[in-house]
Amino acid sequence: MTRSSASDLTTPAPRCRICESSLRHSFVDLGMSPLCESFVPPDRIDAMEPFYPLHVMVCDNCFLVQLREYVSPENIFDDYAYFSSYSTSWVAHAKAYCEMIASRLGLGADSLVVELASNDGYLLQHFGPLGVPVLGIEPSGNVAAVAIEKGIPTTVDFFGRRLARQLVEDGKAADLIVGNNVLAHVPDINDFVGGIKLLLKPEGIATLEFPHLERLMAENQFDTIYHEHFSYLSAVVIDRLAKMHGLAFVDVEELPSHGGSLRIYLAHEGSSHAVNPRVAALIAREERLGFRTIEGYAGFSEKVERTKRELLSFLIAAKNDGKRICGYGAPGKGNTLLNYCGIGPDFLDFTVDRNPYKHGRFTPGTHIPIRPVEAIDEAKPDLILILPWNLTKEIVHQMRHVADWDAKFVIPIPTARVIDPAGLIPGVTARARATVNS
Repeated sequence: MTRSSASDLTTPAPRCRICESSLRHSFVDLGMSPLCESFVPPDRIDAMEPFYPLHVMVCDNCFLVQLREYVSPENIFDDYAYFSSYSTSWVAHAKAYCEMIASRLGLGADSLVVELASNDGYLLQHFGPLGVPVLGIEPSGNVAAVAIEKGIPTTVDFFGRRLARQLVEDGKAADLIVGNNVLAHVPDINDFVGGIKLLLKPEGIATLEFPHLERLMAENQFDTIYHEHFSYLSAVVIDRLAKMHGLAFVDVEELPSHGGSLRIYLAHEGSSHAVNPRVAALIAREERLGFRTIEGYAGFSEKVERTKRELLSFLIAAKNDGKRICGYGAPGKGNTLLNYCGIGPDFLDFTVDRNPYKHGRFTPGTHIPIRPVEAIDEAKPDLILILPWNLTKEIVHQMRHVADWDAKFVIPIPTARVIDPAGLIPGVTARARATVNS
């Protein structure tokens, strides 16, 4: 692991967003990159784009892996391009969660569920049939408008202690607070968790889902690093963060979503909620992996650099063989990958996405045109690079007909490999030939 002094970085000296210790240790440096959701409209294709560093540090006191706040959340989320409802599997995941948690907590007509970063109502819509009142908190006005059109009460604002106090004063304390893939997005993580403490009823529960740092490191998921993700979280860090705010870390589930996530359960200290033994078991496992020592974070940067070289070597060889290549998806993680590896229209003729908001635009930085999914059937490429690799099973199932013209899928993470849909049993996408031979 490289070690850099504060003088190597821009002033003021970086400090940990949890414990305020000086940040001196580099986790990985992905160079300069634009905001991953800042898709470029055609009339701005020749305009300047702002690029910011993607240099991730690790705190040697509390061991939070984190990105500095190079750009404010207001600039990131003003006109956001991510709509959760365009992922079928993610909506199904949300529905299953709502049914499970309503049963587990005994939620009903007298309860209140508050979701932080509620997006377009992809999750809260499932509480309606269960008869449970809800409130969404969403900072992106264009996304919140979609939820409001669905009849989901939504407050357009950033969540923290200020808003929590206001909601409590308005009689809106929560029996359940939900935060899926939002904790990593907040620069002032103490204000955010402090707000949860204020908004939660005495016997309430908060569940937060986020990508697990252990999986990011083990599976080389460097493309999940982008400016919208300020923190990269582990159970070790969550345990410390909860205690700092008078909360108890009472349960945890390990989920397959987003390449491997944690769903953590928080309650007030002193509440009746017992601590599940799997919390201690997970913390102990992370400690064995070295998550409480700075040495435990070494070596990740070298792994990332090797993956970049291997992916580029594969794509160069394919292009030299005359292969036609396109992308599938235009997710945030894909834009980190494309910019770090320098993959532009010279490699990908275009990419496709189910979200019509992105159609006709170009990927930030690399300027790859984004088209509807049907463009793949028209172009009949030889190789399809799946950028939202966490949705590989869903995408291969949806697009298995590309085998009709002998097309194959390329998965970039953790290392470049090819899936041949012709070798799959219909409807079963887990079986694949994982080889870097097309």
